[in-house]
Amino acid sequence: MNSHEKKVKEAVSFLEKRLPFAPTVVLMLGTGLGGVCEAMETELVVEYGQIPHFPVSTAPDHAGKLHIGRIGGTRCAIFQGRFHYYEGYSTKEIAIPIRTMSLLGSKALIACNASGGLNLDFEPGDLMLIRDHINLIPESPLRGKNNDEWGPRFPDMSRAYNKGLRELARRVGASSGVLLREGVFVAVSGPQLETPAETRFLRLIGADAVAMSLVPEVITAVHGGMKVLGISVIANVNNPDDFEPIFIEDVISKAQKAEARLERLLVGILTEYEDNE
Repeated sequence: MNSHEKKVKEAVSFLEKRLPFAPTVVLMLGTGLGGVCEAMETELVVEYGQIPHFPVSTAPDHAGKLHIGRIGGTRCAIFQGRFHYYEGYSTKEIAIPIRTMSLLGSKALIACNASGGLNLDFEPGDLMLIRDHINLIPESPLRGKNNDEWGPRFPDMSRAYNKGLRELARRVGASSGVLLREGVFVAVSGPQLETPAETRFLRLIGADAVAMSLVPEVITAVHGGMKVLGISVIANVNNPDDFEPIFIEDVISKAQKAEARLERLLVGILTEYEDNE
């Protein structure tokens, strides 16, 4: 057993003894999106620092807490805050929370983040359903020796974002009055924000939104056999030919303004969620 496997198994053992139940769905929340926790009937809250080998989140507006409870009758784990490659963590470390929940029996991941819009048809505050991604973070969480008990050496990513869950999200969005855009997400390493030339390049390769998160967790979830739904809150939209400065405070503020609609969407999804989606 290598050191990473040992760390994950110690985190699993710690939570196994404390969880009131095995969560079916894991929600990973990003910048400005922690308020979704208010929709949960919470039974347990654990700070990341209490869980063996969990990194500590240093990003703005990432609380660093694991909430266990029910939303819409579905047993859930909410990670209020995540870790990023730019903070100095390896992608293996970033993915420890999702790997831990996968080994505890969780079946699905709903990964949310705040992102910058690249598609000029988008507006700040839009919710984008992720149909695919491009990974420009220069490291995979699966790099190194594979544990065949955790997942296959070469996981198929052709259907990383589950069709059934996306159809459920569209259905819930339509019935609850939440407009859902749809597009391709690109993950970059950061922490610097994009230049106009980089923004133009990302649009050219087919991306509709960009941020510094989400993809390492998605890769890990797919490797572990979990179904994945991805939702990006579009915090700003920048035209590379008429570029405006980007400030992280504005990103957080605009993401928070979209929280009520994201909460309504997530509660609806979890109320209707079935394992066969």
